Amino acid sequence: MFVRRIATLILCLSFMTACSDAGVETDPTYGRKDQETLYKYGSAASDSGGINIFGGTEKKNEDNGGLGVNAFLWRATLDTISFMPLASADPFGGVILTDWYSPAETPNERTKLNVFVRGRDLSSDAIKVTVFRQVKGTDGVWSDAPVAASTAGSLENAILTKARQIRLAQKQIQ
Repeated sequence: MFVRRIATLILCLSFMTACSDAGVETDPTYGRKDQETLYKYGSAASDSGGINIFGGTEKKNEDNGGLGVNAFLWRATLDTISFMPLASADPFGGVILTDWYSPAETPNERTKLNVFVRGRDLSSDAIKVTVFRQVKGTDGVWSDAPVAASTAGSLENAILTKARQIRLAQKQIQ
C-alpha cells in the first residue's frame, strides 16, 4: 500500500514537471507586438505557434492579451474613468468598481460607478455602466439622489468611442 502511494506520487510529480516551463529557453525572436502585449497586459499573445487542442482554426480578430474581456474596452474604460478612484478592477471578470468621487466644484455631491465589460467583442452591448449619485444633506448625512437617464448611456458611448480609437491606433502600428 505504501509503495503504491509513493509510486503514484512520483508519477504525478513527473507529469507536473513535464508540463512546467523549467529549463525552456525563451525565444530571442520575440516580435515587437508580443513584447508590447506582454508589457501592457502581463501575458504574451503571439499570433504564431501553439497547439490547438480543442479544434477550430479561426483566430479572433482582436487580441485580448490574456484578458477575460475585450482588451480595447477594458483599456478605454480605465482611461475614461481615470479621474475617479478605483475600488476594484477584475480584468478576467470584466468588473470595474469606483469609489465615491466628489468634484471640487460640488463638494456636497458624490458619484460612484459600476462598469461591466461583458464578452470579448467590441460592441455596444459589451459594456454596461451603472451610475450612483448621493447628495449631502444639511445634517451632513449622504442620501441617494436620482441620476439623469442619459448619464450611463453617455459614459458607455464615450468608452466605446475611446475603444475604437485605441483599436485603430493599434492597427496603424501593426
